[in-house]
Amino acid sequence: MAILGLVAAGGMAFAQTQAPMVGAPVPWGMGLQESGGPIKDAISSFNELVFWIIVVITIFVAILLAWVMWRYNEKANPVPSQNSHNTPLEIAWTVIPVLILLVIAVPSFRLIYYQDRARDADLTINVTGHQWYWNYRFPDHGNFAFDSRPIQDEDIRAGQFRSLEVDEPLVVPVGRTIRVMTQGVDVIHSFFVPSLGVQRYTIPGRTLETWMRADRVGTFYGQCNQICGVNHWFMPIVVKAVPQAEFDAWVASARTRFARQDDQAAPALADAAGDTIRIAAARQ
Repeated sequence: MAILGLVAAGGMAFAQTQAPMVGAPVPWGMGLQESGGPIKDAISSFNELVFWIIVVITIFVAILLAWVMWRYNEKANPVPSQNSHNTPLEIAWTVIPVLILLVIAVPSFRLIYYQDRARDADLTINVTGHQWYWNYRFPDHGNFAFDSRPIQDEDIRAGQFRSLEVDEPLVVPVGRTIRVMTQGVDVIHSFFVPSLGVQRYTIPGRTLETWMRADRVGTFYGQCNQICGVNHWFMPIVVKAVPQAEFDAWVASARTRFARQDDQAAPALADAAGDTIRIAAARQ
């Protein structure tokens, strides 16, 4: 156990000394985004498996079609064959596709269960989807919460990504397993960060679970990929993975900043609720 702990600590130290990663789309990019964690590693491996299966099938079918066109055209066979059944061939083209589907299904189910729930999570984050912004809550660190909204195009600075930047990124410690609990307020949204391999719907009235882990320091970008209304594109996600010490400092600052924002927002919400009750009473 001590050796495993040293190996894990060494791996985390190496990850923190690497250049910060940027998990975002690239111009004319092909294939999946670069992996920033173990879930995306598993997704990339499964994607490669399915890709090569499709390549082999495509080549085989193309060669078979070319051979049939050459061997059984009208000039080569002026008298067509009268055979209508070939039992071994019919068994083969039934059994082989079934075996191919099994080869795809087994790792697919394993990947689904791997993504489903966190084992021995280091911290929990509650993610709530609103029209059209995200709310993040840290129940393990004083239960503070904050909203994350997109930065307008006119406020984008040099080096930032248009339609992907937010005013308050989700900060997480690198190398830690993070349980993500999702829920929706109004309609179905989707918490999706490709480079971390995490996606989970946020459904009103339900709480769903998944997890993520960033094995490299960096910034990972995502978006809601569920068509959730006219401003669907307006729900970017930014996950910033930092060393544990930097995360602890951010938590200490966030608990103060966002607690003050909650205190300021409470009277406004109370006034709004009172106005709503008075209007309803007047209408009656």
